[in-house]
Order: sequence, then C-alpha cells, then structure tokens
Amino acid sequence: MDKNLLGIEAMKNGELEKAAQYFTEAIENDPSDPVLYVNFGNLLASVEEFEKAGNFFSKALELDPRSAAALYGKGNVAYEKGDFDKAAKSFTAAMNEGLEEADAYFMTGMSLVQMNKERLALPYFMRAVEMNSEDADARFQYGLCLASQGEISRAAREFETVISQNPGHADAYYNLGVALSFEEKTKQAYDMFSKAVQIQPDHVLALNGKKITGDALKES
Repeated sequence: MDKNLLGIEAMKNGELEKAAQYFTEAIENDPSDPVLYVNFGNLLASVEEFEKAGNFFSKALELDPRSAAALYGKGNVAYEKGDFDKAAKSFTAAMNEGLEEADAYFMTGMSLVQMNKERLALPYFMRAVEMNSEDADARFQYGLCLASQGEISRAAREFETVISQNPGHADAYYNLGVALSFEEKTKQAYDMFSKAVQIQPDHVLALNGKKITGDALKES
C-alpha cells in the first residue's frame, strides 16, 4: 500500500510515530511531491512541533508555490506562534488558490480579531457560518463581531442559535444578556446572566451582569 496513505491512516488512528515513519519513507521514495511534506507538516503541527511543521510547509511551497494546503498549514503555524498578520495573509492566500473550506474563513476571521480588526473579520465569520451552519464556535465569533459593530439585534439572534446548538455555552448566555441589556430588556438579561453563572459559577462578567440587572429590577 502507498506509504503516504498508510501514514494518513496511522494519523487517523492516533499512531503518530508510525505515521511519521510512513511519511519519511514516502518522502525518501518521492522527494519532489509537495503533498508528502504537507502531510508531515500537519502531523508535526498536531503535536505542537510548530517550528518543524513550518519547515515542511515551506518545503512544500518551494515545490509548489500555489499549494493551498501548504499555505493553510503555514497560516496555522503563524497563528499558533502569535504572528496573526502573517496567519491572515497565509489563510487568504490559501483561499485564493482554491481552498474553499469553512475552517479557512474561520481562521482568517480569528486572525483578524486577534489584531482588533473585527469589522474586517465579520464577512469571514459570516461565510464560515454559511458554509457550516452547525459550527457554534464560528457563529459565536460572528455574533461577537456583529455586536462590536453595533448590530445588537442580529448579534442576539446569533447567540440564541449558539445556545440552541450548545446549551452549555456560558459565554453565549452572557453575551446574549449583554445584548438584551442594550435593548433594555432587563428581566430577560438577568435570566441570561443567571444561566451563564449556573453553567460557570466563576464567570466574573456574568456575575457582575447578574448583580447590576438584579439591582435594577429591585429598583423598578
């Protein structure tokens, strides 16, 4: 059987040392195939060997400068190393080369958020949600970006959907509470903060929101 396929199968089964051996043999047999370097890079990234992973992705790009998978891998490495500008550019380059996957849009959005560029991140999260409506993490980030741009009602709807997808998402309850507070729906906001605290008793922001809205309800 093809060594590369054996390596991929070993990775799926969590047999990482065996996968590394197969990928090494595959590269020795065909050192000009960029896919092999991408796969080895993905393996190294999965065990947080980001520096080494980056070297393999770079080698893949030497062989094929338009390798979307290698560009995406470089983006992941840059993100993990905190170089968010480089990460965003790598993810965007991967998409320009045909990588049409929700994760690529999500990671581009996350890179931009890390640079406090929520307005630019917004369309990437929107696209990620369009491509994978079940991705609660992408939808939550989309909601946060909407809220940051003053789109409170739209943000609230996204947080409600996140909660329906993941009823244990304390941060979604908290942010829905904030949105409801902006809309002066104090009792509903209090209930959301209370739910967040119920899920995560040490949620400081939710505890504070619960106290503020609770005091407001007593005074009304």
